[in-house]
Amino acid sequence: MAKLTVNGTVREFEAEGDTPLLWVLREQLGLTGTKYGCGIAACGACTVHIDGVPTRSCVRPTSSVGASEKIMTIEGLSPDGSHPVQKAWVALDVPQCGYCQCGMVMATVALLRDKPQPTDKDIDEAITNICRCGTYNRIRAAIKVVAAGGNTKTAGLAIQHADGSTT
Repeated sequence: MAKLTVNGTVREFEAEGDTPLLWVLREQLGLTGTKYGCGIAACGACTVHIDGVPTRSCVRPTSSVGASEKIMTIEGLSPDGSHPVQKAWVALDVPQCGYCQCGMVMATVALLRDKPQPTDKDIDEAITNICRCGTYNRIRAAIKVVAAGGNTKTAGLAIQHADGSTT
């Protein structure tokens, strides 16, 4: 059996070498947070980190991932949703349908690790994931909130929620 290091644990799996990593994660390891969106690495719903690099798992053959490479899925980011990016997503009601959001979160985590104070240009270049619901403005706002230490006021935002409250 082949082995992968996923979310800090060595896991065994059995698949052909050309099987995309996405399918091993979802079907054999039960990590269904990583989504299938397009199968051609265009949409980003399948984004995971491999040794800290955001990677589109739908086109990455399992044979190209070494046992020593560390894969992190959305499940490994924070089991209780306490990661600052996840908290900002919730605080700003970023998801609409939510299908693409795990990939968006993973891409955002990598962006903020590399550029803690990203410009709009940095965000545009790093977040190439597709959101069919068009929540890009909320995604950008959440990135800015995390960059501002989690404070919507210092991020220059005044979000009005449907219940009338503001963030």
